[in-house]
Amino acid sequence: MYKALIIDDERAVHVAVKKQGEWQNFDMEEPDSAWDGQEGLEKLRANKYDIIFVDMNMPVMNGSEFLKQASQEFPESKFIVISGYDDFRYAKSALQANALDYLLKPVAKNELNTVLSRAVQLLEEKRAVQAGKSGEVSDASLTPQTLPPAIKAYIDEHFAEDITLEQLGKTFFFTKEYLSRLFKKRYECGIYDYVLKVRMEFAKQLLEQPNLQIQQIAFNTGYKDSNYFSKAFKTFYGISPTEYRDSLQGQKKS
Repeated sequence: MYKALIIDDERAVHVAVKKQGEWQNFDMEEPDSAWDGQEGLEKLRANKYDIIFVDMNMPVMNGSEFLKQASQEFPESKFIVISGYDDFRYAKSALQANALDYLLKPVAKNELNTVLSRAVQLLEEKRAVQAGKSGEVSDASLTPQTLPPAIKAYIDEHFAEDITLEQLGKTFFFTKEYLSRLFKKRYECGIYDYVLKVRMEFAKQLLEQPNLQIQQIAFNTGYKDSNYFSKAFKTFYGISPTEYRDSLQGQKKS
């Protein structure tokens, strides 16, 4: 789960950003608060926030000074400037610090969540590359384009195991919400829906073997409870496993 920090001396900004951000959709906690650049830098050093919203005009330490120090110490964090000033000097400081975006107050909800989506995607991609370099995943080239096929291939091989979104998140080093969105966008079905489809198609193949008991087929398909398997099969195909097997026998006789 990613962590965010808002650095601004105006309480209204903190309230507005926290209220408008779709934090749960991005697997993020509600942001913490700091009220000037110095406090923000101290909190960043203590907690290593992933996404930082920062105002430019603040007491003690302004946004330009904060960005100069913070971007050097925490180059992997994503900085988003929120300012009441459409000032070239401030924009230049933000660009020099590689800030992800420069939003003007009052911040529109769609602009806020658009930049949040970009920030999370960049963080996810970076995480995958780092994991690949450390040998924790087999392919360091996993990107938003290659992730769905990789997940699909994993399910095709491990469908009989206890597959959960949490487990897939740990396997691919991405949040479960992010994986779900990418997979559904690519294949127009949810991850659990695809797991069910693969299991049911395999169950059909096993049912063609008359010597296999329903309980064994259920186990080989990923179900510990044969009754639950039978209900799932009937929900998916409209007939029970036994009825399907009987229909196969009837076809052979005819």
